[in-house]
Amino acid sequence: MEMNVDQLVKASESWMPVVLEYSGKLTLALITLLLGWWLINMLTGKVGALMQHRRVDRTLQGFVGSLANIVLKVLLLVSVASMVGISTTSFVAAIGAAGLAIGLALQGSLANFAGGVLILLFRPFKVGDWIEGQGVAGTVDAIHIFHTTLKTGDNKVVIVPNGSLSNGNITNYSREKTRRVDINIGIDYDCDIKRARQVLLEIARDPRVLKNPEPVVFVTGLGESAINISLRVWVETADYWAVNFDFIERAKEKMDEAGISIPFPHRVVKLVQSA
Repeated sequence: MEMNVDQLVKASESWMPVVLEYSGKLTLALITLLLGWWLINMLTGKVGALMQHRRVDRTLQGFVGSLANIVLKVLLLVSVASMVGISTTSFVAAIGAAGLAIGLALQGSLANFAGGVLILLFRPFKVGDWIEGQGVAGTVDAIHIFHTTLKTGDNKVVIVPNGSLSNGNITNYSREKTRRVDINIGIDYDCDIKRARQVLLEIARDPRVLKNPEPVVFVTGLGESAINISLRVWVETADYWAVNFDFIERAKEKMDEAGISIPFPHRVVKLVQSA
């Protein structure tokens, strides 16, 4: 019995320092893990509240919040593992290699993702805007993290990758409250320009036309067969197409009533008969 006690004492003398050393490390690592986990959750919550306050798109809010939460927690776990004494060099190298491989494999998707983030952050357009980009024009139906859905005037759905959309020119026809309508007409050289100007200004007396800036008519050029004149009026953006189509039709009718001819190109064909 005495020998067993002596053996236990001797054994405890050998492993007790190890237990004390590792128990201290484990305790510190556990405290770091719990505290870090709580801080990360609080930080990501604050970031989410900040993005919500700045009216960042909900899709981007959820994605950025989840991504930041996962990345920070992975870094926390790696730090805790190194505190315990676990070698993390190979683990970090494996993560880096995997990230590089995934990045090379998903170059296009990552570019579209980056473009989606830029679009959702800087908002060059929003849902409901009529835009033109990458050779496509239509109403923005939805903005996703990888692509944007446009609905054309003839009700076709076009899906445009955000990478190419964010890197190219975007024309937003809906952002401003007012737009200018240009009605370009050619009149015969024998016609009275002043009379033609009066006719076009009469057409501009429409309740949809804004008083400021006031409607104007300019001679924009002297063509091969016609004097080119332009009626320019400002309207609310929502009235643009209705006014444009209406004024073109009314301009033709009023010009005919006033006896002002709108010429069109003529081609003279001469037949030469050989003997």
